[in-house]
This record gives sequence, structure tokens and C-alpha cells, in this order.
Amino acid sequence: MSVCSSSSSSLSSSGYFGSAKAWIVHGIVAGVAIGAAIGARAYLGRSNKFRSRVVGIIPARFASSRFQGKPLVEILGKPMIQRTWERARMATTLDCVVVATDDAKIAQCCKEFGADVVMTSESCRNGTERCNEALQKLEKKYDIVVNIQGDEPLIEPDIIDGIVKALQAAPDAVFSTAVTSLRPEDAFDPNRVKCVVDNRGYAIYFSRGLIPFNKSGKVNLQYPYLLHLGIQSFDSKFLSTYPELEPTPMQLEEDLEQLKVLEHGYKMKVIKVDHEAHGVDVPEDVEKIESYMKERNLS
Repeated sequence: MSVCSSSSSSLSSSGYFGSAKAWIVHGIVAGVAIGAAIGARAYLGRSNKFRSRVVGIIPARFASSRFQGKPLVEILGKPMIQRTWERARMATTLDCVVVATDDAKIAQCCKEFGADVVMTSESCRNGTERCNEALQKLEKKYDIVVNIQGDEPLIEPDIIDGIVKALQAAPDAVFSTAVTSLRPEDAFDPNRVKCVVDNRGYAIYFSRGLIPFNKSGKVNLQYPYLLHLGIQSFDSKFLSTYPELEPTPMQLEEDLEQLKVLEHGYKMKVIKVDHEAHGVDVPEDVEKIESYMKERNLS
């Protein structure tokens, strides 16, 4: 199997609708602690750079309780999975991008527009497990796996690069992700996941409810609530451990897989970005994102 060769590297992002102006919470470019740096050397292997080999994986499944067949829905004439793949390939930190799916229709669609595809089993319980199975089937070895949500067709390449660099700069973390400002109208939407972080930019908690929640029960328009963007990256060694971790109470209650990482005591680095989130969660979101693209002449 020849999957993810170096020829499938990044495309130029010039000419699309601008960079994300990603900035990393609390000084990601700062030097890491000496002790952590010494521990990080164990990961280096033959590479001269910490966690230097990076693959982007787009997990995609046809069955969905909220939106069946979502990856194949057309957005202004292109399947959504194709739009996500094209945007992901613009990221400069990714050595390659593949689609991981258990569905023959999705696989055929992806092959038609030129994507590398890894077939995974139907037993994967979430996108993270699907990424792990795909990683094991790739010929090349990678240090970081970026889980790119297929329902974010306008994902910014700069955001992908930002979370990769955040994980490379934080050897005490096994996971990195991104947040942006939450719009007040999305405060109580359970499809919009919220996040809180500590003073060093590490995740404290994620929730479908509004967090933090004040005693008035209303949105505080002065508070900088954070919206979680679905994209996330993993240390590849941790990713192989993830499926073996027992499900956790908060993970099951919120139905958020990233909570399992936190509940088992692992650290997660968070970057904050300037990004208008346009994820497709339900069929009604397709019309919204098409209107947004038409208004800005995005093809």
C-alpha cells in the first residue's frame, strides 16, 4: 500500500480568503523547561526536531444520528469532505493528508478528487479511534497526528499549523487544540462546545453547556467565553494509548471524547485563534455556510 507519500505535501494558501491570524495562548514560543526538554529528547529518534513528522487525518463516516451522509453533502458544487481536504493540504506543517473512513461511498468520492484513503473498521467509536487505526496502517511513521474534522470545510491552514507548533513546543502535553471567541447567540447551543483554560494555556474543561456559568444564569456579555474548534492534534505515541483508556464519566455525560484525555490526567495545550467558525452539524447549516461563501465570493 502506498499511502501518504511526500508528493502529497502542502499547497500554497495564497489566494484563498486570508490567514487566520492564529495566536497562541500565553507564549507558546517561549522556551520549555530544561527538565521537560530533556524528557522530550526520547521522542526525537532519527529526527533533529521534536515531533517533526506530521500527518493530517480526516476521519469520515456516513452514518450520523444528526446528519447521515454529511461528508458527501455538496457545498456550492463540491462534496464537503473535498473542501476540507483541499484546505488541509494548504497547511505547511503537514507532510501529508489522508481520509480515514469505513464507508465505500466516501472512499470512492475521495479517490475521485485525488485524496489518499485508508479504510478503517466500523467498530471505531469516535474520530480519534479512527485516526489511530488509520495511523497504524500507514507505511510511514509520524510523530504527530492532526485530527481534522471533515465538517469544517472552511478550516484555516494557519490553525492547523498553530496547533502542530503548540504541541511541538509543549513536551508535557500529549494533545493540542484550538478555540475562538464564542458568539453570544451560540451560548446555549449544545452543538457548540465551550472550553475553559488555565493561565498557562492548558485546557481545564470542555462542555456543551456554557462555561463558566454564573449564578444569574445569563450570558455575561463582558466575559470572553471560548468556543472549541473541532481540530486537534495528538502525540502519536499517546494516540496509540488512547483507545486502551477506559471511558470516563464526564466524557460519557457530555459525549466529548477530549474529556477522556483530561480525566485520565493528561495535559492538553490550547491556542486561541481569530476564526469565524462555520462547522456543519445539522442539515440547516449547509444553507448558512453557502450563503456565507456567496457573500464573500468564495468558490
